[in-house]
Amino acid sequence: MKLLAIDTATEACSLALALDDRVLSRHVVAGRDQTAVLLPMFHQLMSEAGIRVADLDAIACGVGPGSFAGVRIGVGFVKGLAFVRDVPIVPVMSLASLAQGALRRTGAARVLSCIDARMGEVYAAVYERGGDGLARAVDPPRVCRPDALKVVIAAPWIAAGTGWGTYREALRPHFTAAPMAEEPSALPEAVDAITLARDALARGESIPVAELEPVYLRNDVALTLEQQAQARRQKAASIRGEIS
Repeated sequence: MKLLAIDTATEACSLALALDDRVLSRHVVAGRDQTAVLLPMFHQLMSEAGIRVADLDAIACGVGPGSFAGVRIGVGFVKGLAFVRDVPIVPVMSLASLAQGALRRTGAARVLSCIDARMGEVYAAVYERGGDGLARAVDPPRVCRPDALKVVIAAPWIAAGTGWGTYREALRPHFTAAPMAEEPSALPEAVDAITLARDALARGESIPVAELEPVYLRNDVALTLEQQAQARRQKAASIRGEIS
Protein backbone atom coordinates (compact mmCIF):
# COMPACT_ATOMS: atom_id res chain seq x y z
CA MET A 1 0.00 0.00 0.00
CA LYS A 2 1.14 3.52 -0.83
CA LEU A 3 -0.03 5.78 2.00
CA LEU A 4 0.87 9.47 2.29
CA ALA A 5 0.52 11.37 5.60
CA ILE A 6 0.63 15.13 6.11
CA ASP A 7 0.38 17.16 9.32
CA THR A 8 0.84 20.94 9.47
CA ALA A 9 -1.38 21.61 12.49
CA THR A 10 1.47 22.96 14.62
CA GLU A 11 4.82 24.63 14.02
CA ALA A 12 5.97 21.47 12.26
CA CYS A 13 5.56 20.69 8.58
CA SER A 14 5.59 16.91 8.57
CA LEU A 15 5.17 14.43 5.72
CA ALA A 16 5.61 10.67 5.51
CA LEU A 17 5.10 8.14 2.75
CA ALA A 18 4.63 4.44 3.39
CA LEU A 19 5.51 2.10 0.54
CA ASP A 20 4.38 -1.20 2.03
CA ASP A 21 6.91 -1.74 4.86
CA ARG A 22 9.21 1.12 3.82
CA VAL A 23 8.53 4.60 5.22
CA LEU A 24 10.10 7.83 3.90
CA SER A 25 9.63 11.07 5.81
CA ARG A 26 10.33 14.78 5.96
CA HIS A 27 9.87 16.80 9.16
CA VAL A 28 10.88 20.40 9.80
CA VAL A 29 9.87 23.03 12.30
CA ALA A 30 8.69 25.63 9.82
CA GLY A 31 6.72 28.04 11.98
CA ARG A 32 4.79 30.38 9.70
CA ASP A 33 6.70 29.23 6.61
CA GLN A 34 4.66 26.05 6.15
CA THR A 35 3.10 27.25 2.91
CA ALA A 36 6.54 27.87 1.44
CA VAL A 37 8.09 24.55 2.47
CA LEU A 38 5.17 22.12 2.12
CA LEU A 39 5.10 21.81 -1.67
CA PRO A 40 8.89 21.42 -2.13
CA MET A 41 8.95 18.81 0.65
CA PHE A 42 6.11 16.94 -1.00
CA HIS A 43 7.83 16.92 -4.39
CA GLN A 44 11.10 15.73 -2.81
CA LEU A 45 9.33 12.91 -1.03
CA MET A 46 7.42 11.73 -4.10
CA SER A 47 10.54 11.99 -6.25
CA GLU A 48 12.55 9.90 -3.79
CA ALA A 49 9.80 7.28 -3.82
CA GLY A 50 9.49 7.42 -7.60
CA ILE A 51 5.69 7.62 -7.59
CA ARG A 52 2.93 10.04 -8.61
CA VAL A 53 -0.19 11.22 -6.79
CA ALA A 54 -2.22 8.87 -9.00
CA ASP A 55 -0.28 5.96 -7.46
CA LEU A 56 -1.43 6.72 -3.90
CA ASP A 57 -3.89 4.31 -2.28
CA ALA A 58 -4.86 6.67 0.57
CA ILE A 59 -3.88 9.91 2.29
CA ALA A 60 -3.78 10.49 6.06
CA CYS A 61 -4.41 14.08 7.06
CA GLY A 62 -3.64 15.69 10.39
CA VAL A 63 -6.90 17.55 11.03
CA GLY A 64 -5.89 19.34 14.22
CA PRO A 65 -6.35 20.72 16.69
CA GLY A 66 -3.54 23.19 16.33
CA SER A 67 -3.00 26.61 14.83
CA PHE A 68 -5.97 27.65 12.71
CA ALA A 69 -3.76 28.60 9.76
CA GLY A 70 -1.65 25.45 10.04
CA VAL A 71 -4.65 23.13 10.14
CA ARG A 72 -6.20 24.83 7.12
CA ILE A 73 -2.94 24.58 5.15
CA GLY A 74 -2.69 20.83 5.63
CA VAL A 75 -6.38 20.09 5.04
CA GLY A 76 -6.46 22.30 1.96
CA PHE A 77 -3.35 20.68 0.53
CA VAL A 78 -4.72 17.18 1.06
CA LYS A 79 -8.03 18.13 -0.54
CA GLY A 80 -6.18 19.39 -3.59
CA LEU A 81 -4.21 16.15 -3.88
CA ALA A 82 -7.14 13.83 -3.27
CA PHE A 83 -9.38 15.43 -5.88
CA VAL A 84 -6.86 14.30 -8.54
CA ARG A 85 -8.07 10.71 -8.20
CA ASP A 86 -10.68 10.59 -5.45
CA VAL A 87 -8.17 9.06 -3.01
CA PRO A 88 -9.61 7.73 0.29
CA ILE A 89 -8.82 10.00 3.24
CA VAL A 90 -8.04 9.07 6.83
CA PRO A 91 -8.46 12.01 9.24
CA VAL A 92 -5.98 11.73 12.13
CA MET A 93 -6.19 13.89 15.24
CA SER A 94 -2.90 15.72 15.70
CA LEU A 95 -3.10 15.06 19.45
CA ALA A 96 -3.23 11.33 18.64
CA SER A 97 -0.16 11.55 16.40
CA LEU A 98 1.65 13.45 19.15
CA ALA A 99 0.73 10.74 21.67
CA GLN A 100 1.72 7.92 19.29
CA GLY A 101 5.12 9.52 18.83
CA ALA A 102 5.64 9.85 22.57
CA LEU A 103 4.69 6.22 23.12
CA ARG A 104 7.01 5.16 20.29
CA ARG A 105 9.99 7.08 21.65
CA THR A 106 9.59 6.30 25.36
CA GLY A 107 7.89 2.92 25.53
CA ALA A 108 5.48 4.36 28.11
CA ALA A 109 1.93 3.13 28.61
CA ARG A 110 0.14 6.47 29.07
CA VAL A 111 0.62 10.00 27.82
CA LEU A 112 -0.87 13.41 28.33
CA SER A 113 -0.86 14.87 24.82
CA CYS A 114 -0.88 18.64 25.17
CA ILE A 115 -0.49 21.31 22.47
CA ASP A 116 -0.19 25.05 23.13
CA ALA A 117 -3.46 26.52 21.82
CA ARG A 118 -2.31 30.12 22.33
CA MET A 119 -4.64 32.67 23.93
CA GLY A 120 -3.75 31.18 27.34
CA GLU A 121 -5.22 27.75 26.53
CA VAL A 122 -4.13 24.21 25.70
CA TYR A 123 -5.44 21.38 23.55
CA ALA A 124 -5.20 18.22 25.62
CA ALA A 125 -6.17 14.55 25.71
CA VAL A 126 -5.02 11.42 27.52
CA TYR A 127 -3.98 8.33 25.56
CA GLU A 128 -3.02 4.81 26.57
CA ARG A 129 -1.05 2.21 24.66
CA GLY A 130 -3.40 -0.50 23.39
CA GLY A 131 -2.48 -4.15 23.05
CA ASP A 132 -1.58 -3.41 19.44
CA GLY A 133 0.81 -0.67 20.51
CA LEU A 134 -1.42 2.13 19.23
CA ALA A 135 -2.45 5.24 21.13
CA ARG A 136 -6.09 4.99 22.23
CA ALA A 137 -7.88 8.02 23.66
CA VAL A 138 -9.14 7.43 27.20
CA ASP A 139 -9.95 11.07 27.91
CA PRO A 140 -11.44 13.11 25.07
CA PRO A 141 -9.64 16.02 23.40
CA ARG A 142 -10.60 19.41 24.72
CA VAL A 143 -9.46 23.02 24.74
CA CYS A 144 -9.25 24.81 28.09
CA ARG A 145 -7.12 26.99 30.33
CA PRO A 146 -4.22 25.11 31.92
CA ASP A 147 -5.62 25.69 35.40
CA ALA A 148 -8.98 24.25 34.31
CA LEU A 149 -7.66 20.99 32.89
CA LYS A 150 -9.31 18.12 34.75
CA VAL A 151 -8.18 14.68 33.62
CA VAL A 152 -7.54 11.36 35.31
CA ILE A 153 -4.35 9.58 34.35
CA ALA A 154 -2.84 6.62 36.17
CA ALA A 155 0.87 6.48 36.95
CA PRO A 156 3.31 6.01 35.40
CA TRP A 157 2.69 8.47 32.59
CA ILE A 158 4.53 10.94 30.38
CA ALA A 159 3.77 14.48 29.28
CA ALA A 160 4.30 15.46 25.65
CA GLY A 161 3.76 18.60 23.63
CA THR A 162 4.24 22.35 23.58
CA GLY A 163 1.25 22.86 25.86
CA TRP A 164 3.13 21.09 28.62
CA GLY A 165 6.28 22.99 27.70
CA THR A 166 4.58 26.38 27.97
CA TYR A 167 2.26 25.75 30.93
CA ARG A 168 4.09 23.05 32.90
CA GLU A 169 3.89 24.87 36.23
CA ALA A 170 0.16 25.58 35.90
CA LEU A 171 -0.57 21.99 34.86
CA ARG A 172 1.51 20.07 37.42
CA PRO A 173 -0.79 20.66 40.44
CA HIS A 174 -3.66 18.88 38.67
CA PHE A 175 -1.91 15.49 38.72
CA THR A 176 -1.43 13.26 41.75
CA ALA A 177 1.91 11.99 40.43
CA ALA A 178 4.62 13.66 38.40
CA PRO A 179 5.27 12.37 34.86
CA MET A 180 8.01 9.77 34.52
CA ALA A 181 9.28 11.67 31.47
CA GLU A 182 8.60 14.95 29.70
CA GLU A 183 8.80 15.94 26.03
CA PRO A 184 7.95 19.66 26.25
CA SER A 185 8.90 20.51 22.67
CA ALA A 186 7.39 17.45 20.97
CA LEU A 187 5.22 18.06 17.90
CA PRO A 188 3.01 15.72 15.85
CA GLU A 189 4.94 13.73 13.25
CA ALA A 190 3.53 12.28 10.04
CA VAL A 191 5.34 8.96 10.60
CA ASP A 192 3.05 8.39 13.58
CA ALA A 193 -0.01 9.42 11.58
CA ILE A 194 1.01 6.65 9.15
CA THR A 195 0.86 4.11 11.99
CA LEU A 196 -2.59 5.26 13.13
CA ALA A 197 -3.93 5.56 9.58
CA ARG A 198 -2.87 2.03 8.66
CA ASP A 199 -4.94 0.72 11.55
CA ALA A 200 -7.91 2.88 10.56
CA LEU A 201 -7.73 1.68 6.97
CA ALA A 202 -7.61 -1.94 8.11
CA ARG A 203 -10.87 -1.30 9.97
CA GLY A 204 -12.43 0.38 6.94
CA GLU A 205 -12.37 3.83 8.51
CA SER A 206 -11.70 6.17 5.60
CA ILE A 207 -13.82 8.99 4.20
CA PRO A 208 -14.25 10.62 0.79
CA VAL A 209 -12.31 13.85 0.37
CA ALA A 210 -15.54 15.88 0.31
CA GLU A 211 -16.04 15.03 3.99
CA LEU A 212 -12.58 16.12 5.13
CA GLU A 213 -12.80 19.06 7.54
CA PRO A 214 -10.50 20.63 10.16
CA VAL A 215 -11.00 19.98 13.87
CA TYR A 216 -10.47 23.22 15.76
CA LEU A 217 -12.18 22.34 19.08
CA ARG A 218 -12.99 25.99 19.67
CA ASN A 219 -16.72 26.29 19.02
CA ASP A 220 -16.50 29.96 18.06
CA VAL A 221 -14.08 29.12 15.26
CA ALA A 222 -15.50 25.99 13.66
CA LEU A 223 -17.64 22.97 14.34
CA THR A 224 -16.05 19.61 14.96
CA LEU A 225 -16.22 16.90 12.34
CA GLU A 226 -19.10 15.19 14.15
CA GLN A 227 -21.07 18.40 14.46
CA GLN A 228 -20.49 19.24 10.81
CA ALA A 229 -21.69 15.80 9.74
CA GLN A 230 -24.80 16.24 11.88
CA ALA A 231 -25.44 19.65 10.33
CA ARG A 232 -25.12 18.17 6.83
CA ARG A 233 -27.58 15.39 7.70
CA GLN A 234 -30.08 17.87 9.08
CA LYS A 235 -29.78 20.06 6.00
CA ALA A 236 -30.25 17.06 3.71
CA ALA A 237 -33.30 15.96 5.67
CA SER A 238 -34.75 19.46 5.43
CA ILE A 239 -34.24 19.53 1.68
CA ARG A 240 -35.86 16.12 1.28
CA GLY A 241 -38.82 17.36 3.30
CA GLU A 242 -39.24 20.40 1.08
CA ILE A 243 -39.12 18.25 -2.05
CA SER A 244 -41.69 15.80 -0.72
